Amino acid sequence: QVQLAASGGGLVQAGDSLRLSCAGSGRAISSNTLVWFRQAPGKDREFVAAISRSGDAADYRDDVKGRFTVSRDNAKNTMYLQMNSLKPEDTAAYYCAGTLIGIAQPSVKNWKIYGRWGQGTQVTVSS
Repeated sequence: QVQLAASGGGLVQAGDSLRLSCAGSGRAISSNTLVWFRQAPGKDREFVAAISRSGDAADYRDDVKGRFTVSRDNAKNTMYLQMNSLKPEDTAAYYCAGTLIGIAQPSVKNWKIYGRWGQGTQVTVSS
C-alpha cells in the first residue's frame, strides 16, 4: 500500500496562497484516487478535494471551489493542492490519502474508509 505524507503548510495571512504537496512512497500512486482532507481542532476530519487516477477529474467541497486546485504528477509520485485566497476558516491540519475506489463514488469523501493516515501539515490563516 502506498504511504503518503503531506507537506508545505505554514502561517499565512488571509488572502495569501500556499501550495501543499503529498508525496507517495512504497508504491506508485498512479493506481489511486488521491484525496485531501483537513481537520480543525475540535472538529471531525472533512473532505477538501479529490483527483482521479489520471488527473482528468477533480472534486471539491463547496467552500473551496474557485480557490483551491488539486493536481498530481504520477511521474513524481506526488499530488498538490494549490490554495489561493486563503481564509481563517481554512485553518486546519491537512492530510492526504489514497484509495482504489473511483472518484465518482461518494465514499471517497468519507474519511472513515481510509485505514492509514500519514503525516499531515498545519495550515494557519490569520485574519
